[in-house]
Amino acid sequence: MTDAPLISVVMAAYNGGALIGDTIASVLAQTLPDFELVVVDDCSTDDTLARLREVEDPRVRVIATPCNGGPVVARNLAFAAARGRFIVGLDQDDLCHPARFAVQHAFLAANPHVVLVASAVDILKAGAISGPRAPFHTSPALIDWRLQLGNPLVWSSVMFRAEAARRLDVFEQVDRLYAEDFDLYHRLARFGALARIDTPLATYRIHPGGASQRYTARMEQSAAAVLAQPYTDLFGADAPRAAHLVLHHFTGGVPVLCRDTLAEVGRLVAVVHGHFMATRRPDAADLALILAEYARLWWRLGDACVRSGTLSRADVVALCPAGLAQHPRSRMRSATSLLIGTGRALASRLKRA
Repeated sequence: MTDAPLISVVMAAYNGGALIGDTIASVLAQTLPDFELVVVDDCSTDDTLARLREVEDPRVRVIATPCNGGPVVARNLAFAAARGRFIVGLDQDDLCHPARFAVQHAFLAANPHVVLVASAVDILKAGAISGPRAPFHTSPALIDWRLQLGNPLVWSSVMFRAEAARRLDVFEQVDRLYAEDFDLYHRLARFGALARIDTPLATYRIHPGGASQRYTARMEQSAAAVLAQPYTDLFGADAPRAAHLVLHHFTGGVPVLCRDTLAEVGRLVAVVHGHFMATRRPDAADLALILAEYARLWWRLGDACVRSGTLSRADVVALCPAGLAQHPRSRMRSATSLLIGTGRALASRLKRA
């Protein structure tokens, strides 16, 4: 291939021989054929490299590293070798739907102010595919709001403008390992809007060998470091703690252990939300989406607390941020959560006694 392709897919590969063949097949089946796939094999110890070299398609470029440097280093090498005007992110175990490249490229062509577009994703777990998770309807403003509280986008669903990424000092930062995509989104947002197509264009595979399952603690630590930077202006020296609480509980949905912690989480999110409202000034349609997502995340956490037995439903209702309506899904689950939580709270008291 002598001419530069329109699109470059960048992929880091390490010991993915069992799944990478399906991933590559999903790329080669794209309806928009003007692309290259740049795969960096990070010194795999299984048959990954051999499988890659068996692919007989000139659009697939394989780079083998002499030693293992980790996924960020491998992805940086892939990006450095990429020649396309648009970059597609893809992990070795995820799948592209056939029209993904065509749909995302058309979106970016029609929206020059958007620097990156992701998509909703289907979930593949234990051989079964389920539909996308909430939120189901987004806008660039909602994506921007969610970016202040955690990672709203799946790496294997993104396409972005190469010229913007090449303006960065480094493509992905090694010290943000397992949250390097979240960090990249924050830095790319300086050059334009981030958007999401709410139709699934990729399939995200959940399996025991996936990084998101194996390195959860490190991922959260790195993501908290990303958020701590913008949080410094809001919380000063408390920014690292604030970032951890917001990510772990509000975004992660992990129940708190006491009423005071839920109150603190609510206060922190309210400060972030208030700052966003004052600086971004979303219109009525965007505000409706933001408040719906705010409510969903708050009541998801509330349900988790009630179900775990750490708090009562009255506590959650009393500490709900002002003006935030109770989420309909939480109302449907509240009776069940109350029964489960009461039983767990009673069991905990009996154990202590």
